[in-house]
Amino acid sequence: MKLLVRVIEARNIPAMDQNGYSDPYVKAKIGKQKFKTKVVKKCLNPMWCEEFCFKVEDLKDVLRVYVLDEDKFRKDDFVGIVKFPVSQVFDAEGQSLGTSWYSLKPKKKSKIKECGEILLTICFSHSNSSMDMQSLESNVSGNSLDIPQSDFSQVRSLSSQPSSIKFEEVAPPKEEKSQKHTFAEKIANIFNKSSDATNKNVDAISRTSTKVIDMSEVPETANTEVHAEKSVQPSSSSGSYEEMMKTMENRDQGTEMPNILPGGVVLDQHYAIASSEMNCLLFSPDSTIIKSLADVQKTTELQIGPWKFENGGETLKRVITCVKAATKIVKALKATEEQTYLKADGKGFAVLSSVSTPDAPYGGCFKTEVLYCITAGPELPSGEQSSQLVVSWRMNFIQSTMMKGMIQNGAKQGIRDSFEQFATLLAERVNPADVKDIVTEKEQALASLQGEPQSDWKLAFQYFCNLTFISTVLIGSYVLVHLCLAAPNKMQGLEFVGLDLPDSIGELIVSGVLVLQGERLLALISRFMQARVQKGSDHGIKAQGDGWLLTVALLEGNNMATVDSTGLSDPYVVFSCNGKTRSSSIRFQTSDPQWNEIFEFDAMDEPPSVLDVDVYDFDGPFDEAKSLGHGEINFVKTNISELADVWVPLQGKLAQACQSKLHLRIFLNDTRGSNVVKQYLCKMEKEVGKKIKLRSPQTNSAFQKLFHLPPEEFLINDFTCQLKRKLPLQGRLFLSARIIGFHSDLFGRKTRFFFLWEDIENIHLDPPTLSSMVSPIIVMTLRLGRGVDAKHGAKTHDAEGRLKFHFQSFVSFSVAHRTIMALWKAKSLTPEQKVRIAEQEAGDKDLQILEDEVSSKCQQVSEDESDAKDLQSEENGSLFGFGDVGMSVIYCSVLSVPVNSVMELFGGNELEQTAMEIAGCLNYSSSPWESEKADVYERQIYFRSKQISHYKGEVTSTQQKSRLSENDGWVLEEVMTFHGIPLSDYFNVHLKYHIEDDPKGMGCNVQAYLGIAWLKCNKQKKRFTKNIFSNMQERLKVMFSIVEKEYASAK
Repeated sequence: MKLLVRVIEARNIPAMDQNGYSDPYVKAKIGKQKFKTKVVKKCLNPMWCEEFCFKVEDLKDVLRVYVLDEDKFRKDDFVGIVKFPVSQVFDAEGQSLGTSWYSLKPKKKSKIKECGEILLTICFSHSNSSMDMQSLESNVSGNSLDIPQSDFSQVRSLSSQPSSIKFEEVAPPKEEKSQKHTFAEKIANIFNKSSDATNKNVDAISRTSTKVIDMSEVPETANTEVHAEKSVQPSSSSGSYEEMMKTMENRDQGTEMPNILPGGVVLDQHYAIASSEMNCLLFSPDSTIIKSLADVQKTTELQIGPWKFENGGETLKRVITCVKAATKIVKALKATEEQTYLKADGKGFAVLSSVSTPDAPYGGCFKTEVLYCITAGPELPSGEQSSQLVVSWRMNFIQSTMMKGMIQNGAKQGIRDSFEQFATLLAERVNPADVKDIVTEKEQALASLQGEPQSDWKLAFQYFCNLTFISTVLIGSYVLVHLCLAAPNKMQGLEFVGLDLPDSIGELIVSGVLVLQGERLLALISRFMQARVQKGSDHGIKAQGDGWLLTVALLEGNNMATVDSTGLSDPYVVFSCNGKTRSSSIRFQTSDPQWNEIFEFDAMDEPPSVLDVDVYDFDGPFDEAKSLGHGEINFVKTNISELADVWVPLQGKLAQACQSKLHLRIFLNDTRGSNVVKQYLCKMEKEVGKKIKLRSPQTNSAFQKLFHLPPEEFLINDFTCQLKRKLPLQGRLFLSARIIGFHSDLFGRKTRFFFLWEDIENIHLDPPTLSSMVSPIIVMTLRLGRGVDAKHGAKTHDAEGRLKFHFQSFVSFSVAHRTIMALWKAKSLTPEQKVRIAEQEAGDKDLQILEDEVSSKCQQVSEDESDAKDLQSEENGSLFGFGDVGMSVIYCSVLSVPVNSVMELFGGNELEQTAMEIAGCLNYSSSPWESEKADVYERQIYFRSKQISHYKGEVTSTQQKSRLSENDGWVLEEVMTFHGIPLSDYFNVHLKYHIEDDPKGMGCNVQAYLGIAWLKCNKQKKRFTKNIFSNMQERLKVMFSIVEKEYASAK
């Protein structure tokens, strides 16, 4: 007997993730038999529509249906469970429980009591003995699902897709081993194998069973094989294509557009046509574009099937078959394409096309999937509607194969070539819309912001209509009238001509009042004039450059706090981001100001992390501005789409008491195109001195989900390390352009936190300890008040309350440290700190030049010294300034190679890469030469050495080169620093090359000098020195011998 379990959908699933959603899937189990549905991303009412078949041998078994929430980097969360005794189903009427909703039960000690409901269909399916033996044989051969042919009519389509699904490959779960068979069954199988007819039936059922399980475990793949062999799904045509679209439109309202497939986008274009018309042009039965494309690609035997509703009207599908033209590598192949509508709501359309080529090499292991997404675009300047067509693809591998990489690369090029022809044919029928002419959502939102024109007279009336101004004017008018009516008094006391003093106490008081009122009036006029100068100072200023463009629209404020007796304030807003500020105009005497101003920040190389918002009360140009509140927009913790229209509550004592808030519209976009990540990684590679691998979209997606990051965040590198608290905690350190995060899941105890690079005030190294595995400890000190969300990961805090994080035991400490320092310096340092560092570097260069001049004078005084001493003197005045290092000749030879050819060994080309790898420098990488000062160039080098150290340590070195003044040649100096070997912090190795033309015209003279600068004393000094000298001599011999061979072979 076989028990059929159909998992249809669930509703009211509790949110298990911090984003307010769950990633639910269902696991059904009887004994050792297990089946699993696909995962529906970010959904609380998921739909699966998948069916499983269990083999039942004991009515005492229990069917358990679990609903779980998937987590990439930790154990999946338990949502709920439903249990059914098999005997209950067997005793039911018709041996079926029908289709019913069942309440999910939580764990006993779970805080969540309401776990939602799940819709299931559970029934028994019987078959004759012959079919049982055949299905049993297919089980022995490795198939994991047995569905009798007589019951195929009851099985619905397993490839229906909810419109909100994200396309992620689901690896087929490993099936439990089949149960042991009885002796009678084995005898029956032997007799079945002797029958040719039975063999054919068994193979057919085995293939069909394999296809069905492929669909259930890889739900994105359409079941084209079953369609091609035999129409087993109940399908019905629902009238014309237009009626089908109306039916889909009524059903799909409010559903989301599926995400693009991970293989990449092959077509992204706007067209001057409505989205519904574009859908008809591509997929209606009357469309000719498929036939035209077949003619261009020389495809034959094209057969386009009709659109049909399947799965009880839930999915709309059609099948297209053809014979692909032969290529130089592959012969002509028969292809079956199944197209399925995932969304059709009248404005947006999504069609998934699954193509199978079973006759191709390894064709049974994969299917090619293409997703067409048609969305409504903005209105064109001409008034026409527009639409956007985005086509993405992926390879869905049903079975693993060693040829996976080769298949993907071949399919990638074929897909791109095919859709280039598709885009050309489509452009002949529909005019592509120029993206520059399309008004974006951002432009539409900002275009509606028109500042209210306010005349100066109106503002002056509002500002000066107060008691101070009116009383001063009245008193002043009264005094002027008095002066006109009163006669001049006679001079008395100490008065003289031109000086009229008060003659009584009353006159003295009146004079004082007049002076005070006049001062207040002048202050009001001064404040008004200064505010008029500042009005709209940064409003409308356009951003400069290409990169991340931040646009902030300030609309209005509500319940602004007041700091004076009038009960009103004169607020203005200051926005700060990446060290740049933008200020709004001042609004006079109001608690609910209206601005409608737009501010743009100059383009930034990296995406911004935080936008600071400060509101001040204007009280004159010479008075300290009083804060009315402040706010912060964290772009890492907030999705940028949510900031298109947002109210920001202000913090601070005054703001919180008044519940002040600002109405903002914030837009962040990159104007550099799609290669932003590669450009940023190339920039970081120069800083780190090591190539940084570009991560796949799946890895970035998992990283974003782990720390709940926005979609523009991308992973740069990650390292295995320990977080040092009371006890070391093993985990992984994740680095991106804006954050540094740590995650650990040890024995079910999860630790996860992150903080911004801007939060870090200082990074320093502590000496290695035994617990840190003889590796230095990276200590990060955060700024005061920052990283509060990550305080559970901090080891200590200083006297001022700043958090300190300790990371140790890196597998590759040098790479991790260089990467961390490069990202921190690029993101965290303020402009003032960068200027200070630049000035310090400039001062160091000036000091170095002065030392060179002093050294040259010393060389001129010591005329009686020998040539060897002259050489030592030159070392004292070297480019790096290492005067205390004793240099010895370790290589001296006359090469039959010109100087320019020898210098190619240091040119960063293929010759250098080859020579260094042969000489024992693994993973060799170098930065380009950069000019440090006149005729002096510098670069950085990184490699792993297997000759210098038996520990295969890492080496970083800095090289400088300059031309010889007298002869045609070069002087090249190098300082090497070792990592990952014992006592590596005790010494540095110095190399110097003299390469100059041979006077006899034989080629060039090459001399190499080696010195070791011991930073600390050690008993193993002699042994280390001997080891380094012998290995460096062998390395130099190999390097220059390769140059001679290359030069001789090039002649």
